[in-house]
Amino acid sequence: MTASFQRFDQFSLRGRIGVLAALVAGLMVVLVSISAFITVRISIMDTLDANLLQRAYFATESDLVNPQQLASLPPEAFGAGDVRLALLYVNGTFISAEGQASAPPLGPQELAVAAGRAEHTVRTAELDGHPYRVAAVPAGRGQALVIAQRLDPTQQVFTKLGTSLPIVGGVGVVLAGLAGVAVARAALRPVDRLIDATERVAATGDLRPIPVEGTDELARLSHSFNEMLGALAASREQQRRLVADAGHELRTPLTSMRTNLELLAAASRPGAPPLPESERAEILEDVQAQVAELSTLVGDLVELARDDAPAVVHEPVELMDVIERALERARRRAGGITFKTVLVPWTLMGDATALERAVLNLLDNAIKWSPPGGEVRVQMRPLDEWWIVLEVADAGPGIAPEDLPHVFERFYRADTSRTMPGSGLGLAIVRQVALRHGGAVWAGRAPEGGALLAVRLPGRPAHG
Repeated sequence: MTASFQRFDQFSLRGRIGVLAALVAGLMVVLVSISAFITVRISIMDTLDANLLQRAYFATESDLVNPQQLASLPPEAFGAGDVRLALLYVNGTFISAEGQASAPPLGPQELAVAAGRAEHTVRTAELDGHPYRVAAVPAGRGQALVIAQRLDPTQQVFTKLGTSLPIVGGVGVVLAGLAGVAVARAALRPVDRLIDATERVAATGDLRPIPVEGTDELARLSHSFNEMLGALAASREQQRRLVADAGHELRTPLTSMRTNLELLAAASRPGAPPLPESERAEILEDVQAQVAELSTLVGDLVELARDDAPAVVHEPVELMDVIERALERARRRAGGITFKTVLVPWTLMGDATALERAVLNLLDNAIKWSPPGGEVRVQMRPLDEWWIVLEVADAGPGIAPEDLPHVFERFYRADTSRTMPGSGLGLAIVRQVALRHGGAVWAGRAPEGGALLAVRLPGRPAHG
């Protein structure tokens, strides 16, 4: 049995549908054929019985049951040449048109009718190797009229019916199998397109969507496949842009570092004029700054490379504690910048390390743009019992309106920030962390006059 199923699994989907359609059709044909045969047989036999009883009662209600007249009455008078007729007495004697040679099958059932113990009887009996349908009705006191008709023609009808039904059923099974294959071919055409598209993607990397027709489940599957192709295309484009932007951003510090190192190497050659100590120290300091810039850029790139990582560490996080840790780190490098904080207890499910990195990036951005001695406002503002907004506002020059939609994009820098230090990835990391936690980010102008950067996060107020 298991081997049969395994061989069945090796068939194509069309073949399996065709085979299943043929099996179902075959089962239905068998059931319908049996039902039809039984129904037709019962109907024919009921009609024959009713006809025999009707003729018998008709004979008893006329004067034809007189023994003298019955002896000379041919069977054709009752509408059929294959009919046998007899008048049976309760003592077992009988009278028929041609005597014993034309007598119908007689037995206890017919004697019961003659004795008045039965209203009438109908049965099948055999005589001289031929089947007969025998009916008996009362024909006066102590006697019964027995009429019998041969069943050979009826049996031939049953034989032909029993032979034709399987033949017709077999043809129906074959047609059902062919129809199943045809229907499967038409129904699975979208699946063929999906297979072709999958093979094309695997062979060429072509992510063009496939055409979709209809609104059924296969059309929905095609739509889902196209959405997957669109997501793959977007991911590929995102990776391409990341590589291109990263290459562009890495080129500048690497070029500057190579120039400085070549200058130091040239000054170290025999016979070359020595560099003044102040210039050498300045070049080395510049190289160290470029190394630090490269380290920051590489770290940010590694962080952003996790953009496709499905997931966040799902554990309860106290957002207020995360912000306080980020503030402690930011104060150590804030110089004369002060922080005004409005924090409230808030718990969410997420990654505490990633959230702290995002908050620190917001604080570093505010420190970078704040004037000397300026103040940075850090405020947690609940929207309702499910959402909270973290706002970081500074008193710097603010963000130009045309730059507001782009500040969270990778490597985006406004014209005023191109000379400032940084990789251009800090706010992109903030956006990534917020999205991974089911939140959102936006930028605007703060009441203090500078930039306002906001992060919305889900969660619940922390109690106790």
